[in-house]
Amino acid sequence: MTPFRWPVRIQFVDTDASGRIHYTALLRHFEAAEVEFFRHIGLPYNHIEDREVSLPRVHVEADYLAALTFDDEVEVEVSVERVGEKSYTLAFRVLLDETLAAKGKLVIASMDRATQRSRLLPVPLRSLLLRIIDEQGGKSSEPLKQ
Repeated sequence: MTPFRWPVRIQFVDTDASGRIHYTALLRHFEAAEVEFFRHIGLPYNHIEDREVSLPRVHVEADYLAALTFDDEVEVEVSVERVGEKSYTLAFRVLLDETLAAKGKLVIASMDRATQRSRLLPVPLRSLLLRIIDEQGGKSSEPLKQ
């Protein structure tokens, strides 16, 4: 499986006084691409979370490698980088004319809504992510401890 790509155009509201993308806007594009990625793989985001599980972001990183400005057409590439017992990592690459303009990662943890403590990833989600990471030739995955 090749990484999922989601096309988007940089909007005026995404830019700052310098005319480049505001650092927070890139994170919104990551999130939108993530939602589309899960829809694409057959697990819409609203089917992942339920009354028992929530998936907060516990680590976010982004590197800005080239200027992204108003009206640029880019593609946000999403891939599964790591799958653990209680969290997973998605990697993002932002391509402007096939040139890497930005990259980043989100670490998403599985949390029990009632206790507000970490918990094992839901089995359907973990299984699907492990299958995708294997198909992508991902970096690592952790076996589930019995």
